[in-house]
Amino acid sequence: MKLRQKFIFLAIAPLIVALCAIALFIRQQAVTLAEQQRATIQQAWQATKQAELQHYVELASHAIAHLTSSGRKDPATLEEAKRVLASLSFGNDGYFFVYDMEGRNLMHPRQPELVGRNLWNMRDQFGAPTIQNLIAVAKRGGGLVRYNWAKPSSGVAAPKLGYVVLIPDWGWMMGSGLYLDDVDAALEKVDAQQSHNIETTMWWIAGLAILSALAIGVSGLALNVSESRVADAKLKVLAQRVVDSQESERARLSRDLHDGISQWLVSIKLQIEAGVIRLAGSQDQQQQARASFERTAEELNKVLGEVRRISHGLRPTLLDDLGLAAALEHLADEFSQHSGMPVAFSTTGEVGKPPQVVGTVLFRIAQEALTNIERHAGASTISLALERRRNALTLAIRDDGAGFDADDVAKHPQRGIGLRNMLERLDAIGGQLRITSSAAGTTVCAIVDLDHWNHDD
Repeated sequence: MKLRQKFIFLAIAPLIVALCAIALFIRQQAVTLAEQQRATIQQAWQATKQAELQHYVELASHAIAHLTSSGRKDPATLEEAKRVLASLSFGNDGYFFVYDMEGRNLMHPRQPELVGRNLWNMRDQFGAPTIQNLIAVAKRGGGLVRYNWAKPSSGVAAPKLGYVVLIPDWGWMMGSGLYLDDVDAALEKVDAQQSHNIETTMWWIAGLAILSALAIGVSGLALNVSESRVADAKLKVLAQRVVDSQESERARLSRDLHDGISQWLVSIKLQIEAGVIRLAGSQDQQQQARASFERTAEELNKVLGEVRRISHGLRPTLLDDLGLAAALEHLADEFSQHSGMPVAFSTTGEVGKPPQVVGTVLFRIAQEALTNIERHAGASTISLALERRRNALTLAIRDDGAGFDADDVAKHPQRGIGLRNMLERLDAIGGQLRITSSAAGTTVCAIVDLDHWNHDD
């Protein structure tokens, strides 16, 4: 393979692999978010319908309370109770029904042909004994029952959530139900929209991968490498450009996440919390909760749309605008806020703005070290110190956590990935990594000689 072809392969292969990894990660996150959204919507709707249905049955019980509490069981009293219940309805398919303990239908305003029939052995299309289950729940003190029943407005069997109570003095089982097909239809619509968004995101990433590969391929073919020395020099420049391009993409993603997705997710969280609170309130508040969850679903769709733009890595804008010290101070503040562990940040000497690659490596090491502290150290105090002595730039991260055996972690194949990443980053820029750890705490120290970079410049 010629040098030119090697260059093209080495440039395209990592990019394709990175984009595939990003695509898989985004897809997994999108699927997880979609499943969580569906579960939240389903739980909210079901809770609303259960509370609504129980309320309807309680109202119906109150409507005939003067008859059931009278102690009378004469036919006129029973007929009056049936008449009152038959006159009550809600929505297009909301009604009340009455059965005796043998499964005989005593009152059904929407299907009068069932009145007087014994439906004890009636089973739905899944073989479940519908009336027997309703009566059994009523005998146990009443409650919710899921079953299938023909919808009066369409005549088609649909899933239904029923609530039944027992009228012991009369030997009646009285109840009502809400059809759930509208919930299922809404959830199917949500699933379809989510699948469409995920597919669109994958197509965007695939298109970006193809365009990037073509751009790199065309650029590689345009190079005219005549001498080995010139080829090596250009390869080094292009390798550095790849690193710069990756960091540029990370910077753009950082802005997108902060200005877009982060704010959306905060808004969604607040809407969900408000909706959950309203679910325990009055009927109007429950209706408001449903509207809140519908708005939340719309916001989640927008978030999924925003995710499709991802093709970058993370990088704070402060690192480019104000330098390493400002970026580290911001990192310390953010870590303190989300972890609850205070981080003391300090600088010594004229830190200034080090070369971009050096600043990036030291910032990534600080990120990795703080992540490790949060996950494993159990520390109560953390310090982050940036020091400039002559031409040596030193970053030290200290904590008073449990500590660890650095040699043992470094040898373990499935542990110490973060430490190896730190070491590899520093090796790439000619730096040194020093780690000391004991039961009293851990210190991670990264040292970079700026003379090397000044001579390169």
